[in-house]
Amino acid sequence: MNTITHCLSPSSPFNSSAGIYTLKKGMITMTAPNHPHAITITPNPNRVKVTFNGTVIADTIRALILREGPVPPAQYLPREDVTMSYLRPTTHSTHCPFKGDASYFTVSVNGKTAENAVWTYENPLASVADIKNYVAFYPEKMDAIEELSPAS
Repeated sequence: MNTITHCLSPSSPFNSSAGIYTLKKGMITMTAPNHPHAITITPNPNRVKVTFNGTVIADTIRALILREGPVPPAQYLPREDVTMSYLRPTTHSTHCPFKGDASYFTVSVNGKTAENAVWTYENPLASVADIKNYVAFYPEKMDAIEELSPAS
């Protein structure tokens, strides 16, 4: 069963894939008409490192920060900077009217597993195309998602 996550609920009167898109250098903002819900994607100037079961599974200086209405910001990391051998695709999926269909991965490292701990938008809506080929991690399922100075 698909559920709505990372977005407004499906009962929202503003639940529409139609939107007004504002493009600015280094930032994309998507806002649904007559609604305060907005999605903003900006490059993270910091290094982002993700640790699970004591192992670094992702390390990048190319993360994107996706801010979406009242939802806490999410760090999206390029797949090239994630050790994908620790991730296993699952059959779980969700739908967001503002981003599209999300698919999920389970993380397994040295005998410890976190089910559906990572999500991605394989074919995101045009308004958030920058997150294609990026993944995001549920912070509560990881040991840590650290933001460090780029030089560290």
